[in-house]
Amino acid sequence: MNNEWRGSLVVLALVSPALWAQSPGALSDADRAAVFEAAGAVHRGGKWIVCSDDPDPSGASIETVRDLNGDGRPEAVITEGGSFCYGFTGTGFQLLSQQADGGWRVITGDIGIPEFLASKGAGGWPDISIGGPGFCFPVQRWNGKEYAVDRYEYEGKACKRQP
Repeated sequence: MNNEWRGSLVVLALVSPALWAQSPGALSDADRAAVFEAAGAVHRGGKWIVCSDDPDPSGASIETVRDLNGDGRPEAVITEGGSFCYGFTGTGFQLLSQQADGGWRVITGDIGIPEFLASKGAGGWPDISIGGPGFCFPVQRWNGKEYAVDRYEYEGKACKRQP
């Protein structure tokens, strides 16, 4: 199995079903390009690449488009796989939000697999559990300016991260 498929299977196996709420096809081609450009991606070889240093990039994709914070405008989640930039976890993500002027802005991004939780931070933004290998994951909460680690959980229960 090649690395491109392996990374895709890991993402498909681990991403929460709630993440797939709306089709990325809900965006126009111009909005899709604007999302990738706002994320700092480059278009190369017919693919959008976030980790442009990767010698064999699989390419990024928009995994979901939905209003996460209840402001009436969509957010988009971009994921990209590969161990070159994302280590043992093998995937990274960026969360972008459409602004009032129609442009897109990166809200947060990290190495790992985002799971949007029912608990909320400032402004109605959902907490994000960032999964990957292991059994105790950071949960980030929006504090009004940025997402920051709020706690650690495994399967909805508090846990203590081992050094």
